Order: sequence, then structure tokens, then C-alpha cells
Amino acid sequence: MWGKAALLALAVAGPVAAQEGPVSIVALGDSLTQGYGLMDGDGFVPQLQAWLTERGHAVRIENHGVSGDTTAGGLARIGWALGTGVDAMIVALGGNDLLRGIPPEASRANLAGILDEAEAQGIEVLLVGLRAPGNYGPDYQAAFNAMYPDLAEEYGTLYAESFLAPLSAAAAADPEAAYSTYMQSDGMHPNAQGVALIVEALGPQVEDLIARVSPQS
Repeated sequence: MWGKAALLALAVAGPVAAQEGPVSIVALGDSLTQGYGLMDGDGFVPQLQAWLTERGHAVRIENHGVSGDTTAGGLARIGWALGTGVDAMIVALGGNDLLRGIPPEASRANLAGILDEAEAQGIEVLLVGLRAPGNYGPDYQAAFNAMYPDLAEEYGTLYAESFLAPLSAAAAADPEAAYSTYMQSDGMHPNAQGVALIVEALGPQVEDLIARVSPQS
């Protein structure tokens, strides 16, 4: 009788591992995450939120993008950004390190510190990389490009090769059309249409991140 009662209770309660309430995701990044130069609702976080909601995901994304931020800045504010009750995190940092020519070993150490904190709190991560041009030489380029997949493998995170991959692909096909269609006038930040391309590319990987937190969703 006890066994039947226990089974009945479990059946009523549902799966023990099911996520209660929306999945809480912190988007830790720089101006690309923040939505620099864009109207409310056009930035990466609100467009991603809408994309996921349309697909039936119960999710809440917090925008922790800071314009001009480096990996060091992200590490300095990681404790505050995570706070309490966070299930997962998207880390998209390194572009400003690249612009400033910060040594890749320093950027790598900062990203590792961010991932250490996430690991300590049991927070799942999607690490989003960038591809370095050859401006600083082949050694710098190779070290910078390698740090993201290396860290993703070391920490067991999900990994996206490049935040800007869909824009790079569009530019490779037709540079003039891509810049006029998808970029703001500064030539560095995507416009609303460019963000939509990025969201379409990264969205499925964010769905994988949600699945790690809430397999029943």
C-alpha cells in the first residue's frame, strides 16, 4: 500500500526535476549585448526574448551588456550580475579586448574567472566567441580564436563560434549590401535587422541552453 501511495503522489506532483517558473538567463556582454544605438525592443536581448517566447519558452533574459566592457570588466561585475536565482548565462565578451589589443592570455584568464563563478553556482553557460582578424599577427589571432573553444571544452559549456557570424557571412557574399542593410552608420554595430540575423543564428543554441536547465520544457 505504501508503494502505491508513493507512486500516486509522484504522479500528482509531476517530474521532480521539472523547472518551476521561467528560466532566468543573464546575458553578460558589451555593446553588442546592450543594444548600442538601437531603440528599445530592437536590441539583442529583447529580440532574443521575443524569439524564444514565440517558440513557447518560458524564459526571462536579463540584459547585463555594458558598452565598452572588456572581459576584465565582465569578471569584475560577475558576482553582481548573477545575483541569486539565475539558471543560465550567455557570455559574449572579448570584442573590446580585441580592439584594444589586450593579450589573449589575459582575456582567457578573465573568461576563466567568469566561468569559475558560474560553475561554483551551478549555472549553465553558453560561451559566445569572436574571430580575430590578422591585425596583430598570426600568433595573436591563433591564441585569441582558440581561447573560446578551449574554455568551452574545459568547462563543459555550450559554445557558439562567433556572435557576428551571420553578418560576416552576409558581408562575404556582398560587403556593400551587407553593411547598408545590417549595420549602423558606425560600421561596427548591427542595426535592428542585423540583430535579427544574429538572433536567428544564436537562438537554437540558447534553446539548447534552456534544455540543460529545464529538460521538461
